[in-house]
Amino acid sequence: MIWNYRAPWWLPGGNVQTIYAAKFARRYVGPTSQWTRERWATSDGDFVDVDWCQDGAPQGEDAPLLVLFHGLEGSSNSHYAQAFAAETRARGWHMAVPHFRGCSGELNWAPRAYHSGDFEEIGWMLSRFRSQYHGPMFAVGISLGGNALMRWAGEMGRAATQVLDGVASVCSPVDLTASGNAIDSGFNKAVYARMFLATMKPRALQKLKQFPGLFDPMELMAANTLYAFDDVFTAPLHGFRGTDDYWDRASAKPGLSRVQVPALVLNARNDPFIPASSLPTKDQVSEHVTLWQPETGGHVGFTAGRFPGDLKEMPWAVLEWMTQHG
Repeated sequence: MIWNYRAPWWLPGGNVQTIYAAKFARRYVGPTSQWTRERWATSDGDFVDVDWCQDGAPQGEDAPLLVLFHGLEGSSNSHYAQAFAAETRARGWHMAVPHFRGCSGELNWAPRAYHSGDFEEIGWMLSRFRSQYHGPMFAVGISLGGNALMRWAGEMGRAATQVLDGVASVCSPVDLTASGNAIDSGFNKAVYARMFLATMKPRALQKLKQFPGLFDPMELMAANTLYAFDDVFTAPLHGFRGTDDYWDRASAKPGLSRVQVPALVLNARNDPFIPASSLPTKDQVSEHVTLWQPETGGHVGFTAGRFPGDLKEMPWAVLEWMTQHG
């Protein structure tokens, strides 16, 4: 299966396709998705919150389960999560969104947050889902969540097939250095980096109140790029020597050649966050990895149809691929 997506003529360019999908496109048809929250205790005395979609008729015990890992500063309320919820409802699938530490609306308790290469956390979550669910199980990661998911798939190799029937990443920065540099430059820095930092800095300062001395608040407030923020906060809190070390070791791209579970890597070639030159090629991935790289789509955009458009086509294509390859 090949998905030949083309953006509508009325959405020109990667930035417009990115911003319109997140802010204006219809995320679903029908009622808003309803979620039930479950809290899981972690081994380090912390917690993660898991939202289960409760839409539609009761799914059978053997219906597939989709686990969605959100992107940077995302949640079950993100546009892509709601679009996938609508598609799983239409198919009669179960769906769950585990939130990374601190992303569920409540500050987490441990002196840590989340990061792009947190494959150990991904593995723990997936093992927990597998212990509770015995039917077909798939996972999709969006942006940051997709890099972490593919990082896990590369680490696990063949063992991943004991946990999941298939994985997919959507618009994930599998080369974090290339993507980080892109976000920290020009228009991207003025719009996207500034948007992310506007929520990440206050949350980091809340963490400092929990754990005085965790980092230098003056350095944090001076950070005006993701590189600088990661150097002060993300990297040292999670065992990296600095941003360069973090972006290098956390990138999923080098491990794509070791993936043994059916995997889909979807990236738009006009994604403003991810240079097309940094995308994986066929000779850099294993035979189990399918690459979809449409020319348009932006960053987790993929709006389709007549104006005002909707977001149902991309989740349909991803789940259709999973149905065929899982």
